[in-house]
Amino acid sequence: MTQHTIPHYTLNNGVQIPAIGLGVFQTPPAETTAAVLAALATGYRHIDTAAAYGNEREVGAAIRGSGIARAEVFIETKLWVSDYGYDAALHAFDKAAAKLGVDVIDLLLLHQPRVEDFELTVAAYKALEKLLADGRVRAIGISNFTPAILARFLPQVEVVPAVNQIELHPYFTQAASVQAHAEAGILTQAWSPIGGITHYRGSQASSTFTDATLVGIGRRHGKTPAQVMLRWHIQQGRQVIPKSTRAARIGENFDIFDFALGDDELAAIDALDKGMRGGPDPDQPQPGFLKLSIPEA
Repeated sequence: MTQHTIPHYTLNNGVQIPAIGLGVFQTPPAETTAAVLAALATGYRHIDTAAAYGNEREVGAAIRGSGIARAEVFIETKLWVSDYGYDAALHAFDKAAAKLGVDVIDLLLLHQPRVEDFELTVAAYKALEKLLADGRVRAIGISNFTPAILARFLPQVEVVPAVNQIELHPYFTQAASVQAHAEAGILTQAWSPIGGITHYRGSQASSTFTDATLVGIGRRHGKTPAQVMLRWHIQQGRQVIPKSTRAARIGENFDIFDFALGDDELAAIDALDKGMRGGPDPDQPQPGFLKLSIPEA
């Protein structure tokens, strides 16, 4: 697998982003460098991190140590809610860029909507617009914005977000969000794209990794359920950021460009939706988020 075989999506400002990237959510700093190096050696050219993950420095170190030119690696990070507000967000960019060891960040997102102080969310995004205008970032976006929040947000900003990164997998397909993004010209980016969050109904646990439909489709193609799910996203135009610290799994997740799902298979996966969110509800205030303060270094 080579870099040239990876499809790219064109964002609404003309910037291209690889269809798949490595996510480093919950990856300990001590394991981050090795995971990123393994991904880059495999052929990934997009790394997704965040200030709240505490591993931006290790991501930057791995990219510099990979021997791959900076221009060939798409770096994405996110500002945390405790750094919202115009001046605070500008400073948060400086913190992130210093930890990553770069002058320009390819894609910068607001990590969560701060619904209880929405004016600070809007002010932070206006800082992102300033960074975009100044060439400090190549594209800007949001994460975990629901259609209702997006409808409230868009009239207050100048630049339509290039990306909205949301929880999306076969058990939580977020059809309304995907439609809202398409109408606004926003790329849907999936976190937890292979349903790493286990869902419970009563005493019965269900996992995408053992789902009979996904297992069956995988057997027909000689692929794992994870590979089937990632392919499902790609064929429906979504960007995906699976996470792993294991080199073998990192390679497996990347090996999705040599097969295609049929329309009936795509529909069967769509039908698995349980409407069950695994992460926090973005429409509800999350005061606990403010307990995390992003350090200067």
